Amino acid sequence: MRDTVVTLKKGEGRSLKAGGLWVYDNEIDTIKGAFRNGDIVSVCDFDGYAMGSGFINQNSKIRVRMMTRDPEQQIDEAFLKKRVQAAWDYRKDTVDTSSCRVIFGEADFLPGIVVDKYEDVLVVESLALGMDRFKEMIVTLLKEVFLADDIKIRGVYERSDARERDKEGMSRVKGFVGDAFDTKVEIVENGVRYLVDVENGQKTGFFLDQKYNRLAIQRICKGKRVLDCFTHMGTFALNAGIAGAREVTGLDISEFALQQACDNAKRNSLEDIVQFRCANVLDELPRLAAMGEQYDVVILDPPAFTKSREATKNAIKGYREINRKGLQLVRDGGYLATCSCSHFMTQELFSKTIKEAAKSVHKRLRQVEFRTQSPDHPILWAADESYYLKFYIFQVVEERW
Repeated sequence: MRDTVVTLKKGEGRSLKAGGLWVYDNEIDTIKGAFRNGDIVSVCDFDGYAMGSGFINQNSKIRVRMMTRDPEQQIDEAFLKKRVQAAWDYRKDTVDTSSCRVIFGEADFLPGIVVDKYEDVLVVESLALGMDRFKEMIVTLLKEVFLADDIKIRGVYERSDARERDKEGMSRVKGFVGDAFDTKVEIVENGVRYLVDVENGQKTGFFLDQKYNRLAIQRICKGKRVLDCFTHMGTFALNAGIAGAREVTGLDISEFALQQACDNAKRNSLEDIVQFRCANVLDELPRLAAMGEQYDVVILDPPAFTKSREATKNAIKGYREINRKGLQLVRDGGYLATCSCSHFMTQELFSKTIKEAAKSVHKRLRQVEFRTQSPDHPILWAADESYYLKFYIFQVVEERW
């Protein structure tokens, strides 16, 4: 038992007891012993039963993030090496590791830290004070683990510039960890080449979580006319193009993202087939419908419409509207691919919303498949926050069928 002991209120800690890693501020009865924010503390149930240990931060509503359920376990270099090795071994079993997420926070039992690998470059994002103390050690350990597999990391970049750090009482950080290097990295995913800008791109530079959903799109795009909405760097559009689509249009409101998309189209010799246009998707879809445009495949990959439980009601309206507008552009017998990347938009809620959208425009849906995030973003049961991406492919038929 550590010097500082956090004791839960009677009846609290249900998520923790079910396998989760978070202890909220309102679940705690007492904190005994001196500590500084970020220190490792012991956690006990109301009756003194030892539940493990984690790091504490009084600036955060997530007061303790658990590191281990073993009350005697030391949180040292050997412990972290074991966790890092397990994370890498899991990726080698489940995904293409040329570019992948190698550590996914709580789902890898290393709460509050994300590390992405883009070929021979690592991008680290630290979102919790306690884990921030370990980030350099974790990076060093990752390099050692990779080197054992003959993978030499040439550079590390930190993208700890997300707003979540504000909630932890931490300043935002962005920059090189170690020597400077060229932060534009070429990767290959599903046969498509991209130039990833780890310094200026969104999040850590690229959305790796859609890897196999993009691959699934390839199967239905050969010879088709495709519309990719919220295309960002053109990832779904380029997968459609490389699969042999007849014509692909990508829409996004960000000119910076579209420049990257155009560059990526040229990189894959697809610039004659895959075209991009700067537009507000919510305004552009009704305009296309009014012009009588029809597509064989429509892809909807919007940003999260909600990042809080309180905003879910408005998010439902947003998802319903975007799916309604997208469905109107799918020809009879064509396909709709649609997704939500919001944790608070549950699978049940998302499915209900799509069903309502289809009914409102007199379309019937035949489900081709349902998918979630790529396995390098594992979903830890009982840690609900680790499950966020929902992805459907439907065949769309007229109601008269």
